[in-house]
Amino acid sequence: MRIIYPKAAGLDVHKKVVVAAITILGSDGQSYQEKRTFETMTVDLLGLSDWLMSHGVTHVAMESTGEYWKPVFNILENNFTVLVVNAQHVSKVPGRKTDQSDAEWIAELMQFGLLKASFVPPLAQRELRELTRYRSTFVRERVNLVNRIQKLLESANIKLASVASDVMGMSGRAMLEALIVGTASPEEMAELAKGRLREKREPLAKALEGRVKAHHRFVLTELLCQIDSL
Repeated sequence: MRIIYPKAAGLDVHKKVVVAAITILGSDGQSYQEKRTFETMTVDLLGLSDWLMSHGVTHVAMESTGEYWKPVFNILENNFTVLVVNAQHVSKVPGRKTDQSDAEWIAELMQFGLLKASFVPPLAQRELRELTRYRSTFVRERVNLVNRIQKLLESANIKLASVASDVMGMSGRAMLEALIVGTASPEEMAELAKGRLREKREPLAKALEGRVKAHHRFVLTELLCQIDSL
């Protein structure tokens, strides 16, 4: 079988350590291997990069296990061609893996061009994806809190959601603040309606007639604070 990449490396990535193995085709036509273990702190990963560069490695492969490959990839992607490969694909490639460590086996497969890289988006796309996912998490948390407010209002016999389509809109928020204070009558709270909702002041007054107790006001205050934070 023909060697595609004369100087290749395989990484066995764990949470705290990375086992790195390099395989190099020598001038005598023989391949030799060397293996080292590095910790996963940034300074150690930079040491891994320097070690690979000192041996002239051009291609690096590692399995896409959990999230642990990402810091390693971030450090190495500027200096090497880095392949993140599916662990199942590596295990299905026939060969003599039983007497080799994972890192050595990956390095050997990389050298012969037997690994298929998983798609890793460009850096700018990865950054944007991380931000949008982070934002989506907050959106979901806010939706959950709004649903909890709906349940709290129902437990207090407040039917605001039956009249106002958006309880957290400008009008709804003003009425919720009035409920927390607890001094306004249902008719006075209905007068806080804005825009087209003012046409529904009478049903609003009925919806705001409930049994709001101290613990309702406390929980509602906390939920609104969390929503504001998000």
